[in-house]
Amino acid sequence: MFATDTSIAVPDLAVAAEERDLHSIYLPEHTHIPTSRLTPAPTGTAELAEEYRRTMDPLIALAAAAASTEKIRLGTGICLVAQREPIVTAKAIASLDQLSNGRFEFGVGFGWNREEMADHGVDYTTRREQAREHVLAMRTLWREEAAEFSGDFVNFSSSWSWPKPKQLGGPPVLIGGAPGPKLFSHIVEYGDGWMPIGGGGVKAALGELAQACAKANRDPAEIRIVPFGVIPDPGKVDYYESIGVSEIIFLVPTGSADAVLPVLDAHAQFIAQRDG
Repeated sequence: MFATDTSIAVPDLAVAAEERDLHSIYLPEHTHIPTSRLTPAPTGTAELAEEYRRTMDPLIALAAAAASTEKIRLGTGICLVAQREPIVTAKAIASLDQLSNGRFEFGVGFGWNREEMADHGVDYTTRREQAREHVLAMRTLWREEAAEFSGDFVNFSSSWSWPKPKQLGGPPVLIGGAPGPKLFSHIVEYGDGWMPIGGGGVKAALGELAQACAKANRDPAEIRIVPFGVIPDPGKVDYYESIGVSEIIFLVPTGSADAVLPVLDAHAQFIAQRDG
């Protein structure tokens, strides 16, 4: 769900999802939306929906959710990691993972809004490389007692950074995007999973993903596939299960509790009926 200042509060959303035995909640990120529309909306519409301009910081919102829940997984879907300063972000995520008792899922992506990136000093043409270094640098801070990093975008000398995440080595990194050699090269290097948006074309891409894993000496079974933004449909869910998918992320509308809670009820009922 796009969490905003006018939607259901994220702690209330998380509590409601946990009460319905749902597995996880994911929140997207936009730091701001420049009013220029030089970059077309990814939705294919002439104007962006209002929630894009009102999006809450996902890490702060998920920390509030963590304090109100006990078991539900808490994820970013997705974090615009190239636009974030990696040392500060590594500290925030490690703190969130500690406070949530290891329930954080780090969904990351490369972004689409050129003007938003430019305001952060991110070049659209090298955003993937910058995102890669930011994640690698953060993982170094999470895993090493005295961490150092040298790259094209990130450099820091031997440093201490505590707390370490509750999850050993850091939270799972799920990389969002359309299938292709560029994306799969990132996933097999530093990802734990793939978040295909909408889930289209997943089966056709599994062979290419397996080839990328083979080149990197990784077992394809290690790579979680978590389709993002799926509309509940029995045939579609059966299809995903048949190709080895164990988690899918349903869409929830941005809105008040009156609008959101019936959707959660419908999702929970759909799952209960399917599982018998």
